[in-house]
Amino acid sequence: MLTGIRCMVMRGGTSKGLYFLKSELPGDDAARDRFLLRAMGSPDARQIDGMGGADPLTSKVAIVGPATRPDADVDYLFLQVVVDEARVDTSQNCGNILAGIGGFAIERGLVVAKGDVTPVRINMLNTDSIAVAAIETPGRIVNYEGEARIDGVPGTAAPVPIDFLDVAGSSCGALLPTGNARDVVDGIEVTCIDNGMPVVLMRAADLGKTGYEDPEALEADAALKARVEKIRLALGAKMNLGDVTKKTVPKMCLIAPPVNGGAVHTRNFIPHRVHKAIGVFGAVSVATACVLEGSVADGIAVLDRKAKPLRLDVEHPTGFFTVEMETAMGKNGLEIRRSALLRTARKLMDGTVFAAV
Repeated sequence: MLTGIRCMVMRGGTSKGLYFLKSELPGDDAARDRFLLRAMGSPDARQIDGMGGADPLTSKVAIVGPATRPDADVDYLFLQVVVDEARVDTSQNCGNILAGIGGFAIERGLVVAKGDVTPVRINMLNTDSIAVAAIETPGRIVNYEGEARIDGVPGTAAPVPIDFLDVAGSSCGALLPTGNARDVVDGIEVTCIDNGMPVVLMRAADLGKTGYEDPEALEADAALKARVEKIRLALGAKMNLGDVTKKTVPKMCLIAPPVNGGAVHTRNFIPHRVHKAIGVFGAVSVATACVLEGSVADGIAVLDRKAKPLRLDVEHPTGFFTVEMETAMGKNGLEIRRSALLRTARKLMDGTVFAAV
């Protein structure tokens, strides 16, 4: 029997997903996940029998509800619906889908618009951390149209500036989960870092690559993918993530010197597909590694350490991602005082999705 549940389809940053109110989904996690798998059309490489777009970037779900902590306005749980497996993953956050949370929360009545711009404090349940999104609300109505442009998305839209308040170590328990700025795994030097997303950085040259290859070429390189996955699996426990065989973290990032005036050039495994761009939190973690003395990015990244605030353009296959940071050296090493970035979002559809439960 088909069940219909209200949802909004939104583009958030360079991703697209289904946004639901928590109260309108099945309360049991197993029943919820069965519904979402059917709604997206997984497992199927084409997702032809559902709303998914046959790509991890378009097979995402946001669940939003009233805040469960006093310093937030709403709760946000991100779910990655795996395309070709009957699996829903909650082990990571998504900063692209995050860009749509504020507007969705206002439209659904969870947050009251307060003028031309409404700040929405979002409790990101996956990482138990807070983000503040500034949503344009002229006339107390969410505005999606504007002149802000982000790489990887055609056209322009209203800006959604996002500040991350406490994301360092939010998944792994520490900014440097192994305790080191640099480790060696399978003969490859790596930097393991978590400033919102667990990421492993490797020099592309150490793996016999330039770091400027097309994502499709890297995906077709079976030997490279096998080695990257071997390193990823070896680091799971060392990064306090446990057995990551069935997890979508850590992300694996090949780095190379910048070519377009940025800080660093990247190719990102997420983890088994190669990203056409870079994820929001992935970019924040990569930018943080560029600031970290002794990391594998040291000697590759180009940045002005004296700039206040420090802005780093993280280059990726379809452009660049600007991360603004404020850092300081504390008694335990590098401290992240602030991480911020600009995203956009657009409402695509508001209606009912049908699936069996």
